[in-house]
Amino acid sequence: MTGTSGPRTGRVRGLIVDDEPALDEALSVAVTEAGRRPCPALDGQSAPKTARGCAPHAVVLDGLQVLPRLRHENPRPPALMLTARHALEHRLDGLESGADDSVTKPSSLEEVGLRLRGLPRRSGSEHGRADDSVRVLGDLVPTEDTREVRRAGSRIQLTAKEFDLLGHPRHVLSKAQILDHVWSSAFDGGGNLVEVCISSLRRKIDRGRTPVIHTVRGLGCAIRSAEDGR
Repeated sequence: MTGTSGPRTGRVRGLIVDDEPALDEALSVAVTEAGRRPCPALDGQSAPKTARGCAPHAVVLDGLQVLPRLRHENPRPPALMLTARHALEHRLDGLESGADDSVTKPSSLEEVGLRLRGLPRRSGSEHGRADDSVRVLGDLVPTEDTREVRRAGSRIQLTAKEFDLLGHPRHVLSKAQILDHVWSSAFDGGGNLVEVCISSLRRKIDRGRTPVIHTVRGLGCAIRSAEDGR
């Protein structure tokens, strides 16, 4: 496959960043079956140029080095990270780098397709006008229309999935409910996907501050401020 992005069309586009031809072909099939037009890049170095050419609505990539560059130029498209490692630390690194979801290699095309369909539709052409409501949780203020989060006045950069975790404040949610609300799927996300995302969110919004993410033993977790009580 080549890295040529082709003309921009009205179809939803998915950027593929991988330097293994065989995997690149398979990912193109998965992206197509998920309802997106694949825009493959030859490698990480050419990925930003390919992205500028095809204006992707989602990104599938193997490796993290190129993701910050893609995010710098266009922070909107959600990203699915492919990883051959099972370590929790590696998955956390991926979320910290801006990935919204991850899948461990080797994985089936069906799972990649499910993950892609579960990524939040952050492009305006996909979801239309967003709700402009502002939710206040003590000193934590997520703004829906801009997907911006501030705590005590300081801006916090969250991935799409992390932001979506804030979408049900003051409710105790089980792991299954979080998967359903945030990933819009019933599969278990590889066993610890929810825990990885919550751990990353805690590091970003709770570290050094009064916690707003609370574990409710035997039930799940809840996001609420000190003013809401425990």
